[in-house]
Amino acid sequence: MIKLGILGCGNMGGAILHGLAEGRVLAGKLSLLAYDLDQARCSGKHITTVSGCAELAAKSDFLLLAVKPQQLPALFEEIAAHLNSGKVLVSIAAGLELEVLRALSKGVCPVVRVMPNTPAIVGQGIFGLCFDDRTLTKDQKALLEDIFSALGRTIVLPESKFNAFSVVSSCGPAYVFHMLDAMIEGAVTLGFGRSEATSIVYGMCAGSVVLAEETGVHLAVLREQVSSPAGMTIAGLNHLDRCAVRGHMVDAMLASYEKGLALGRPK
Repeated sequence: MIKLGILGCGNMGGAILHGLAEGRVLAGKLSLLAYDLDQARCSGKHITTVSGCAELAAKSDFLLLAVKPQQLPALFEEIAAHLNSGKVLVSIAAGLELEVLRALSKGVCPVVRVMPNTPAIVGQGIFGLCFDDRTLTKDQKALLEDIFSALGRTIVLPESKFNAFSVVSSCGPAYVFHMLDAMIEGAVTLGFGRSEATSIVYGMCAGSVVLAEETGVHLAVLREQVSSPAGMTIAGLNHLDRCAVRGHMVDAMLASYEKGLALGRPK
């Protein structure tokens, strides 16, 4: 039985922990251990809680670090004595590159970077996995893909693409929620109650994504199919183009990308 320890059970760490515990996709193959300063976050069926970081590191085969990047230096001092070549460190800390993580761990064990996103909370996440550490074995890679596939989709990427992936996948939900909130406001302005407006916008968005995915038709073509000559839709699209909404969306993603690069640079 492989032991996966999750250190930090906030939004993402907790989503991964409880998603695996409830899904039980790897039942009989994987056991879950966890530690958080707020132990209530770790409690649940099929989860073993421990008393501290050092104990978790000692008992885990795979140790997932789900704490803030600035907390990692002090954390590594606490767990260093329990790391060895038989363990794998898995970091979801944004911006911290493998080189930094290897330095913090003194290079005694393989290190993996994983970039999750918040839809993982409902089993619809997309996880970027970086397996650039050459000391990882084939079996270790396969198990990690199995673990995160249980919570959504996975894509294996070189570290050179990790910051870009973070912009699209991890920052992306915030952009989507921002847009949805604006559309709900528009629906309320048009006379719908907020609850009704929310239901309409959510249903429209979910259906549009399924249509795009299942048909495979280019988004520009799907957009044109809705845009009748001299119609309502093209009038709205013309306004969006005059306001350069597409350009501003790209600029927002580039701003996030630059911020991610800054987070990864040593102070």
